[in-house]
Amino acid sequence: MTEQQLPTWADPSVSPADLDPQGVSRRGLLRRAGLFGAAFALGGAAVPAAASSASAASDRRPGGDDPRLAYLVGDHHIHSVYSHDAKYTFSQLAAAGAKYGLDWMVFTEHSNFGHAKYGARLEHEEILSARAENPRQLIFQGLEWYIPAAEHCTVFTAPGPNEVDVLTRFESAYDGKLLGYTEGAAGAADTARNEAHAVKAIQWLAEQRRTGQVDDVLVLANHPLRLGIDSPHEMRAWRDAAPEIMIGMEGAPGAQGAAIPGWRGATSMRGEYENKPSAQSWPGYPAEAFLTYGGFDWATATVGGLWDSMLAEGRLFSITTNSDAHRIVFDTWKNGDWPAGQNFDNTGRLPDPVDTTSPQPGSDFWPGQFSRTHVGVTRYGYRAVMAGLRAGRVWLDHGHLLDGLDVRLKRDCDFGRGVTLGGRLRVRKGEKLTLYVTVTTASRPNAQGIVPELAHVDVIRGAVRGPVADRDVWRAPDTKVVQTRDVSGRKGTYTLRIPLTAGSEPFYVRLRGSDGKRHGAGYLGASVDPHGPIPHEPGNGDPWADTWFYSNPVFVDVTGA
Repeated sequence: MTEQQLPTWADPSVSPADLDPQGVSRRGLLRRAGLFGAAFALGGAAVPAAASSASAASDRRPGGDDPRLAYLVGDHHIHSVYSHDAKYTFSQLAAAGAKYGLDWMVFTEHSNFGHAKYGARLEHEEILSARAENPRQLIFQGLEWYIPAAEHCTVFTAPGPNEVDVLTRFESAYDGKLLGYTEGAAGAADTARNEAHAVKAIQWLAEQRRTGQVDDVLVLANHPLRLGIDSPHEMRAWRDAAPEIMIGMEGAPGAQGAAIPGWRGATSMRGEYENKPSAQSWPGYPAEAFLTYGGFDWATATVGGLWDSMLAEGRLFSITTNSDAHRIVFDTWKNGDWPAGQNFDNTGRLPDPVDTTSPQPGSDFWPGQFSRTHVGVTRYGYRAVMAGLRAGRVWLDHGHLLDGLDVRLKRDCDFGRGVTLGGRLRVRKGEKLTLYVTVTTASRPNAQGIVPELAHVDVIRGAVRGPVADRDVWRAPDTKVVQTRDVSGRKGTYTLRIPLTAGSEPFYVRLRGSDGKRHGAGYLGASVDPHGPIPHEPGNGDPWADTWFYSNPVFVDVTGA
């Protein structure tokens, strides 16, 4: 298909603002799915035409009737020459994303005086060019925000006339590094002020969305336990400030190549999580919280841990994964040299990289090469991706472990489609339910030349008890693995049917699974998690030999008998 023959939504002459207001129906999207190849993991057969009618049906039916979905694969945390510590051009990164099957990408440059003054607008010009050059990819402009009193967040907007203006105003007014609002230690003089400023920042972003300055904006906490400076009460405060835009956190960080044996050092951990607690770390975290488990952040990987304690309040808080691409493992490029008199502060941009032909230091994979976030949509477009993220229709995998995953929870007496990830099912006490988990196994070698094989699927269930009195609680004592299905050797597409019974209180279920190569008792013990992810030995964390998938939860509200 030539460029002139591309459909309207892929025509580089059509702006994202033009193509996205109504989107493309999933029926049309499915007809054109060949354009995306393996990037689509389809959750079933053809879908009723309008998502809005499905939503209306869901409102009327106690059991729910969510639309069927196509899954777009993306990465919300990528750095280019417009970050002071990265090195790649937009063209290099977009080409890599296309090679590894990404449908959407978010460029999240670090806040910096040079970036705020010069780089963001130069970057925006390149974003517009990249969108035109890569019409089959959705390319967002974002920012990696230094949270006052805490660490980092992804912030990104829908394309539109004010996207760069809103991002740069936000960067200048609310970035902790630029303002000097970095203090977050418990009891320090400036901590309360700085934490309050972070909440104001999220509220300000929400106001830009409400007033139409931008069509949409989302926020996700990045590598929350890398330094342990994102306390539970701060994460809850950010969520509560504007839950429609502060939607979750990285369940697994980037830098997944940091502990490839013999590559970076004897103390290296996946995600670059080899940091020790500091005076800035929240003192309530145990020493084990500063490690990754199967490449996943302790907050997510611990069944009954911090993520579950937030879900147990009955509110969605999504997880994602990404590359955090700065410097790619085994890559041969290095930063170019500065012309005389130039630096990042007075240009906002690094010189283009230079190929040395020999491997250079790095911890990261290319976008889509190892870490993938899958977002369920009914239409193709920027706003559809953001809506899918907000709705929690999200699952993630490492090492291209799966080609597809579709999850439905249904009442046994209901003939509808039930509800999917991020959704909420209304049932009666004692009612019988079935969780349908449709898996499409990996059908081709990943970037390491391995055809991954899923070994097991774990069903995790937790009671919903409502808002917590102690905002720093990180335990959900009623959450545990309730069933494990051995799926070793199964190929193609198959559906697991997992029976559940509604008790007297609301609950949620979520899924997890792995290649089965490395697991043991979870952090809170075998009675909670008998076959969970475990830390690797320092310097010995081959990511390709320890791959997992995770899904967002489905909530169940229980009414009287």
